[in-house]
Amino acid sequence: MVWIRDRALTLALMAMFLLFLVGQLFTGLAEYNDEQAQHAHTTVSMSGYLATGHPWEAIFENWESEFLQMAVFVLLTTFLVQKGSPESRRPGGVTELVDTDPRDFTDAPDAPWPVRRGGWILRVYEHSLGLAFVLLFLMAWAGHALGGFADYAADQRMHGQPDTTLTDYLESPRFWFESFQNWQSEFLAIASMVWLAVYLRQRWSPESKPVHAPHSETGR
Repeated sequence: MVWIRDRALTLALMAMFLLFLVGQLFTGLAEYNDEQAQHAHTTVSMSGYLATGHPWEAIFENWESEFLQMAVFVLLTTFLVQKGSPESRRPGGVTELVDTDPRDFTDAPDAPWPVRRGGWILRVYEHSLGLAFVLLFLMAWAGHALGGFADYAADQRMHGQPDTTLTDYLESPRFWFESFQNWQSEFLAIASMVWLAVYLRQRWSPESKPVHAPHSETGR
């Protein structure tokens, strides 16, 4: 129980992720088969559906925007500020705890292994969060491109259009419409979080300032 308590936030979020992913797959299958029936094509089972590009385009399209949002947010918060937001560095060049040089802690027994190791491993590790989100974004972007192309090519064939290439899909308005409709919503959401947290509070949440804190208080 202690193990679960100490990881409850991640476990709850991953449980919701899996629940909604299953919901997406079953409703996606129903929507796909509705379209197949409208064009007098054979409907498919779940295994047949997973062999199409339809579910993968939708899944990776959304993952792509989420990881882009987090990558940009992590990187922008290293040098941009929003006065009064707990999500921001403090303005005016005030030194933060995150500015501490990890090389001063190479002898700390509880420091992460890359800190104790030093060298190029530490140089990578001290930027590893941003790098991880950039890598996840690129992987999801590739998944969106490939899954979307498979769905796009099948749609072209269904409507009697000539065969298309991956380059055609990447240059099409459809691919960029799929991307931009998600990207804009992600940055609206994170901008809302940064700004609303200046004036609003959520007691007991580490994403909020203390309820009694003045609006001008910045950072944590």
